[in-house]
Amino acid sequence: MRQGVTASRAGGAWRIGGTGIKDAARRLRRSPAAILDAAPADPPDSEAAGTKERTLQPNQGTGEASGRLAAVWRAVLPPLALLIAVLVAWEAVIRLLHLPQYALPAPSAIAAVLVAKQASLAAAAWVTAGEVLVGFIVSGVVGAALALLIARFDRLGRAIYPLVVLFQTVPKIALAPLFVLWFGYGLLPKVVLIAVIAFFPVGLDMLAGLRAVDPNLVALMRSVGASRGQILWRVQVPTALPHLMSGLKIAVTLSVIGAIVGEFSGASAGLGYMIEFASTQLDTALVFAALVEVSVLGIVFYYLVELAERLLVPWSPR
Repeated sequence: MRQGVTASRAGGAWRIGGTGIKDAARRLRRSPAAILDAAPADPPDSEAAGTKERTLQPNQGTGEASGRLAAVWRAVLPPLALLIAVLVAWEAVIRLLHLPQYALPAPSAIAAVLVAKQASLAAAAWVTAGEVLVGFIVSGVVGAALALLIARFDRLGRAIYPLVVLFQTVPKIALAPLFVLWFGYGLLPKVVLIAVIAFFPVGLDMLAGLRAVDPNLVALMRSVGASRGQILWRVQVPTALPHLMSGLKIAVTLSVIGAIVGEFSGASAGLGYMIEFASTQLDTALVFAALVEVSVLGIVFYYLVELAERLLVPWSPR
């Protein structure tokens, strides 16, 4: 041992002594300040470190916001630039070739009709939006219910699934006059047609999600005595929800198409009715203006479903 320090063991315990230890203890008793001098440097104060961290947070938040804004701009800029280029080329071709307006109107003429007849277009879009909303809800419920039946009851599923696929091959536009004949000219034939068109992707995607469940989770549930229904609702359905939302995003765009087709077959209001009426009057600019409204309606419904997916199914992959 150094500086006269000795160590001995007596009775199973170590005793440390010697002149070095005794001299150090004597000096510390005479000068308590020596303890502070010999102590190691204090670690950084946690409160000060937190203050420093908080002072850096605004800059960090600004950087994250700028990064998100740049990402959105990079996603929007290419399609926006392409759209502007197509519109400019379209306008130039119409003016250079002097094409008649009833054959192909210029974008400027379509924009003028959109402004002049916005009230009529908005009223027609409101009617079509109601049809799309009701039909979309019905198609989602029917598709999800069929997927649950097929996944829960094997024999019933083997009987239903081929018939569903067979029915999907029937051209739906051929069914529209029959629905008008059976259900009249009101809301019901449009809703039925939308449901017939849009239920299939919902049911197919959800069924794929129900069948994609991890077999280890199913085995674990069975090991603790879970029934078939408990496995379905507690394991399979949560796994299938991202697939269901994917099917709903496809279904909502098909619902807009179904509403327009239904209005073609028989209606007294709506964007489809306006398109058909304008085409009989050779008002091609109004036809294109109504098509713009249909496109905007489809985009709004699509992003509403995507917003619902982010809120209701946060574990869905992006």
